Amino acid sequence: MHDEQHYLAANKALWNKRAAVHVNSSFYDVPAFLEGRNSLNSIELALLGDVGGKRILHLQCHFGQDTLSLARMGAKVTGVDLSDVAIAEATRLTSELNLFHQATFICSDIYSLPVHLHDKFDIVFTSYGTIGWLPDLNKWAGVVQHFLKPGGVFVMAEFHPVVWMFDDQFTRVQYDYFNTETIVENNTDTYTDAEAAADVKGVSYSWNHPLSDVIGSLLAQGLQLQVLQEFDYSPYNCFQHTTGENGHFQIKGMEGKLPMVYAFKFLKP
Repeated sequence: MHDEQHYLAANKALWNKRAAVHVNSSFYDVPAFLEGRNSLNSIELALLGDVGGKRILHLQCHFGQDTLSLARMGAKVTGVDLSDVAIAEATRLTSELNLFHQATFICSDIYSLPVHLHDKFDIVFTSYGTIGWLPDLNKWAGVVQHFLKPGGVFVMAEFHPVVWMFDDQFTRVQYDYFNTETIVENNTDTYTDAEAAADVKGVSYSWNHPLSDVIGSLLAQGLQLQVLQEFDYSPYNCFQHTTGENGHFQIKGMEGKLPMVYAFKFLKP
């Protein structure tokens, strides 16, 4: 594994570039969000249930749309992200929406978070494109468990590790299903905007985590699995060669054959 400080610095630099582009992209559609659009999807909303009055910790929150959607639904939310550019944008949106009494943001990598935050939460939440940036899931699961109150739940929706086995064009299996190596990539574009290529160049370090590692790491912390689901579509049109619309995107030629998202709920007894 690459030195932790090295990969954190590289990934932070990349996500700082991406955040600056993403906030102005049609993919995230900030104007519609400011007008009241809820950025959460039916998959995670069903698992979260009624969040009114709940204290929620949102891990790897990017520039805060989902965090602030939860705040609008009546939760008191703390969003955390590695990128200081993303956290600055999240704070700006919070100000614009006047949600400071409902939402706060912290710039931190996930592993260091217990040093910066000392609360406990009813719900810990993370979603879509998060854990692939973390090399050690046992350490991650320890952080999740640490911040949950007894009786609290961890809700996660994430792209399925089977999707990450393919090359970008979905023509061949390029990567292992199992976390056998650090995936080092020279990024030349971002999922929101291929046109912004010049602005988002950078090396990234990521890891593919099989379902057994994800589930197993949380079980090892004493958390209890309540719900596990798999879906044959992505709510986001963020892959190459997709077909579909309205938050129901599949890979052309593989419709219904490929698990694209999984989601679950764990309870801390």
